[in-house]
Amino acid sequence: MKVDEAKKYHKIDAVVVGAGLAGMRAALEIAKNGRQVAVLSKVYPTRSHSGAAQGGIAAALANTSEDSPELHMFDSVKGSDYLADQDVIELFVHEAIKTVYDLEHMGVPFSRTEDGRINQRPFGGHSAPRACFSADVTGHVLLHTLYEQCVKHHVHFYSEFQVFSLLIDNDISRGVVAWDVRNGGLHIFHAKAVMLATGGYGRAFKITSNAHANTGDALGLILECGLPLEDMEFVQFHPTGLYKHGILLSEAARGEGAYIINNQGERFMKNYAPTKMELGPRDLVSRSEQTEINEGRGIDGKDYVYLDLRHIGKQRIMERLPQVYDLALNYLNVDAITQAIPIQPTAHYSMGGIPANIHTEVIKDAKGTVVKGLYSAGEAACHSLHGANRLGTNSLQDAVTFGRIGGAYMSEFVKANGYENLPANPLDSAQAKISALMDGKGKERYSPIREELQASMSKYAGVFRCEEEMLKLKKIVKELQGRFKEVTIDDKGPAYNLDLQEAFELGNLLSFSETIVEGALARKESRGAHYRNDYPTRDDKNWLKHTLAWKTAEGVKLDHSKDVVIFMDRYPPQERKY
Repeated sequence: MKVDEAKKYHKIDAVVVGAGLAGMRAALEIAKNGRQVAVLSKVYPTRSHSGAAQGGIAAALANTSEDSPELHMFDSVKGSDYLADQDVIELFVHEAIKTVYDLEHMGVPFSRTEDGRINQRPFGGHSAPRACFSADVTGHVLLHTLYEQCVKHHVHFYSEFQVFSLLIDNDISRGVVAWDVRNGGLHIFHAKAVMLATGGYGRAFKITSNAHANTGDALGLILECGLPLEDMEFVQFHPTGLYKHGILLSEAARGEGAYIINNQGERFMKNYAPTKMELGPRDLVSRSEQTEINEGRGIDGKDYVYLDLRHIGKQRIMERLPQVYDLALNYLNVDAITQAIPIQPTAHYSMGGIPANIHTEVIKDAKGTVVKGLYSAGEAACHSLHGANRLGTNSLQDAVTFGRIGGAYMSEFVKANGYENLPANPLDSAQAKISALMDGKGKERYSPIREELQASMSKYAGVFRCEEEMLKLKKIVKELQGRFKEVTIDDKGPAYNLDLQEAFELGNLLSFSETIVEGALARKESRGAHYRNDYPTRDDKNWLKHTLAWKTAEGVKLDHSKDVVIFMDRYPPQERKY
């Protein structure tokens, strides 16, 4: 890698933006193939949000005789409410097995069965125990193991670097421009290939399980470049968010046998998913909880129900669910051994994102036209793997598997291609954003705008939606975008300017939130995590298709001509029952 310190110019084979599981697995693959790779992350790598994942990573290892990749595929197709592309799922379920064994050989300390095999627990929407786990800290151990491997293979890390612009010209990626958070100043990273792996965007909502860093920055940058986002209307709400905080209480708790009960002490999931009960898919369980709350069966008449672990017993809770126990105790002063835990649905996962093909190459239209040298993986991407609803533990597998696949394709790409010329004045776009915030004379501050956005998104685009409320939300988002143009920050210094960083993040939140609202308004049906009270049924005749959304001067432009890939002879759409 060549670095010109005076100009803060870096020339390197590949750049990965984001240091979660997808980003680090891609970087590791590139480095193992003998190429130079830089990972840019706005947090220290092992602080990435992937580390918060608790329950497990899905793979049909066949610890039990009833499981198979084919069954994993059917569960994922059904869980997606038939909107996932089935060719992507087919690749995924077979590669998942290799991914888990690769991780084991790297040193991931999976929990074990008595005979020494990787242990697996049941999870929502899965027909067999296939969540490979390490107690309830699975994401943490995966993240740290990958970081160690990246260090071993000489991956270059740029921690606390915030990417401010993508260098894309004539549909060819040429690198990125990033702000050095610690010291100030813009850096150019000139690269043959770029991967965007910045994670989810739950911070668009008030109650969320997502870390503060999950602001969908890459999605805002993609829209700015005139490229689309896909299926943004599908946002998953996890049923077991810690009351008021939204912090995730892992689905592992229900995998170990926890109950969800209302104010009558009733395990009400028997009324909604009698065969799966608490292990129904997340969209169904979240809607069931919200229905109980809306109909007055919340605890003490409030907006929460209970997650009950008491019957599981102290020994098993402390062995299998120590983090769930600690979170309840530390944040709500609830001892899960003797008390039920207050929970509510929390914005958790983004099925939509940057459209990318099965090789993780970013595409710019419904025809699948590739943006040369640009890739995306993990929650930031939309490979159409999860469709309208993701099954638990498929996300970690998605990140690591497509991180590895993307890294392999990027390695081949940088081997076969040279450096493209940088665009003229590559710093201009990033510098303009910084100047607008630092030198502006407006009287708005970013924090009140962000709070209103989050509250409005939670209120009007949450578990249940309808046209009247989303039209209100559309107007609110437009007004907030107008107010954002008048935002000025107080901190004018270069080092650790969190005012600058958070204001920039808000701009991205406002940008992609509009595509969520427009996509949800247009999709006049209920499918997976997108549930409309005014269109409560799934409509395969008119809506078995993906949504692409662009930002234009006239507003959001939608295209629904991207078809869903369906193997009609194997997994045709059918009614989704549990």
